[in-house]
Amino acid sequence: MTTLDEQRLMTKIAKMYIEWGWNQTDIARQLGISQATVSRLFKRAKEVGIIRISVTVPVGVYTDLEGELIRKYSLKDAIVVDTLGEDENQIMRDIGAAAAYYLENVIRDHEVIGISSWSSTLLAMIDAMHPIPAKKGVLVVQILGGIGNPSAEIHAARLTSRLANLVNGTAVFLPAPGIVGSEAALHVLLQDQYVQEALSLFDKVTLALVGIGSIEPSRLLTLSGNIFSQEEQNYLREHGAVGDILLHFYDIHGKPVDSSLDNRVISMQLEQLRRTERSVGIAGGPRKYQGILGALNGRWINVLITDRATAERLVHDES
Repeated sequence: MTTLDEQRLMTKIAKMYIEWGWNQTDIARQLGISQATVSRLFKRAKEVGIIRISVTVPVGVYTDLEGELIRKYSLKDAIVVDTLGEDENQIMRDIGAAAAYYLENVIRDHEVIGISSWSSTLLAMIDAMHPIPAKKGVLVVQILGGIGNPSAEIHAARLTSRLANLVNGTAVFLPAPGIVGSEAALHVLLQDQYVQEALSLFDKVTLALVGIGSIEPSRLLTLSGNIFSQEEQNYLREHGAVGDILLHFYDIHGKPVDSSLDNRVISMQLEQLRRTERSVGIAGGPRKYQGILGALNGRWINVLITDRATAERLVHDES
């Protein structure tokens, strides 16, 4: 039970703190009481309802939906974007812009950032980013082979080098194709000094940025030449594959689809991705839905940036 005098003092402290913008030290000095008393009365003012704090959610912000995703899929974070249309390219640009803002705010000194190649959504993220010159000791490591068709190869190099420039970091390229012709060719490339340099950093990545693919390869991936044959795609479908991360395929439950195809891919392994402190999946749209669901079920990513329609389907999915 509080007296009227206590209520009066609590109200005065609350107004000085919230409406006038004073800190507790200034309030204590002004009123001639201890800072401990100010802190105690401020806490008490919240308990008795003198201070009622509410959060007004702006239109287009979906914190409740993000919270449901975090709880359902045991994520560290989720960002849900209100897209301007249902066009896949528009969804990609909207998600990319949100991913850019996320990265600008979470990157730390001495971060080791892993970034996938051949992702149009990640390219949209880079295009939307502002420079972050204040960070120190940042490495940007390419975690999926980037060599392919010369005209498309520019995109892979652009992702890594532009991100490194934006964060004032050093780029480490993976000078190999995403998919090689044979297991023997893979072993030869793995002996290359510069390939080894990139691979040695995979376990040190602290922030991984990856797209999520469907069985049907994206236009950018098709242009690069880093795709499996139609026969191989059929094999993946027949064995339940629904999507891929870094060209490693998995089923709707997130379980990797075993095949000899993995012996031709040069990229970070899914288990390495799962061990990464922050593994950020950036994808959305109907075509990617099953791939996103499988990635979440497999716990291959712990941060998801996606569109609202996809987020709502994920929250209500009971498969």
